[in-house]
Amino acid sequence: MTDPTSDGLARTLGEIARTHMPFGKYGPKTYPPKGVPIYDLPYEYLAWFPRNGGYPKGRLGELLEFVCLAKRDGADAIFEPIRTIRGGRTRLRPERRTNWSFEDGE
Repeated sequence: MTDPTSDGLARTLGEIARTHMPFGKYGPKTYPPKGVPIYDLPYEYLAWFPRNGGYPKGRLGELLEFVCLAKRDGADAIFEPIRTIRGGRTRLRPERRTNWSFEDGE
């Protein structure tokens, strides 16, 4: 018989792996086509929700809260297998310019 707690955790992690941020700064408008996966959202962004009216209602809010608590408690490594399968962390910073061209001033 399987432990319902570990079974529930596996289901929750599966949902987290499939969920992307549907709105806001990390939504599809800024990070097309789906937005940032919620497991890659910065802790500071996730911690903003409870201070400003709470997490969204429904399952999305529950998943965001789970991710926030995991990151707050230092358990971010729980998402590493998901990141490995998906090709690494989502890049949240714009790419740095590597090619500079300067015109002669004289």
